[in-house]
Amino acid sequence: MNKNFNKKLSIVIPVFNEMESLEELNLRITKALSGLSFDYEIVYIDDGSTDNSFKILKKIKERNPKIKIIQFRRNFGKSAALNVAFKEANGDLIITMDGDLQDEPTEIINFIKKIEEGYDMVSGWKQNRKDPLIKLISSKIFNFTVSKLTKIKLHDFNCGFKIYRSEVIKNIEIYGELHRFLPVLAYEKGFKIGELKIKHNARKFGKSKYGKLGLRRIKNYLLDPINIILLTKYAKKPAHFFGNIGLLSFGLGSVFFLYLTILWLLGHRPIGNRPLLFLGILLIIIGIQLISMGFLGEIITRQNSKKEKIYYVKK
Repeated sequence: MNKNFNKKLSIVIPVFNEMESLEELNLRITKALSGLSFDYEIVYIDDGSTDNSFKILKKIKERNPKIKIIQFRRNFGKSAALNVAFKEANGDLIITMDGDLQDEPTEIINFIKKIEEGYDMVSGWKQNRKDPLIKLISSKIFNFTVSKLTKIKLHDFNCGFKIYRSEVIKNIEIYGELHRFLPVLAYEKGFKIGELKIKHNARKFGKSKYGKLGLRRIKNYLLDPINIILLTKYAKKPAHFFGNIGLLSFGLGSVFFLYLTILWLLGHRPIGNRPLLFLGILLIIIGIQLISMGFLGEIITRQNSKKEKIYYVKK
């Protein structure tokens, strides 16, 4: 790491019912940072915990003035927690990590070294994950799908352990489940993305917030890749997305009609009660609807294009 490094570091940690982990987590983070010469702050976001997490955080803050605490009235989700914390963080570099002790704080120095190589954002890669088998399999499928759809060569998009330059988080608005796609959102805005292999610990306390064996994630893994494609590649050209699908549907319906017409001309009557006819009609109607939806999307996009910032100046 550059010996003249004099930037401030913000560590952002969303917390939801992690009271058993917080004391040890904070101790390990401060120990990892003790040998560094630059200033830092730790921002905890209590995302509506129903246990004693907030009380423990207040006790920790009393011992360390570098700690900030944000408390939500109820659980709003990780994206909302990160969005609020990013606005509160004052660091030149921002690190996000989970509050369950599965992220290893000693990796912080490695993240700083990696981003000094010229990256704007570095995402962790939990190469040897300590998670249940079903979670490992679903995660691999998710990461493979997103990588292929976005053409971004990362192994672990959903890893919560990341480092950003401050200009990255200032240009990203996250909501819903978009925290899974922060590398994609940053990449689409022209930022340079890197990856770092990190150590991953087995869960020591509590249980996963994604349901038994992580099964609650599966529906998100199926829908979110489509969502992120719409929000990035086709955000300014919805007619291309809906139009392509609509043209395919319309084309298939037309082929079926042509086939039935040829049969009719060849004397194969009647054709009015064939299931293929109804399928052709349905496909053509769906195609017209999708194409129309795309054109309406283009009109709405054009009306709002002057209000949105679609480019980002580096210097």
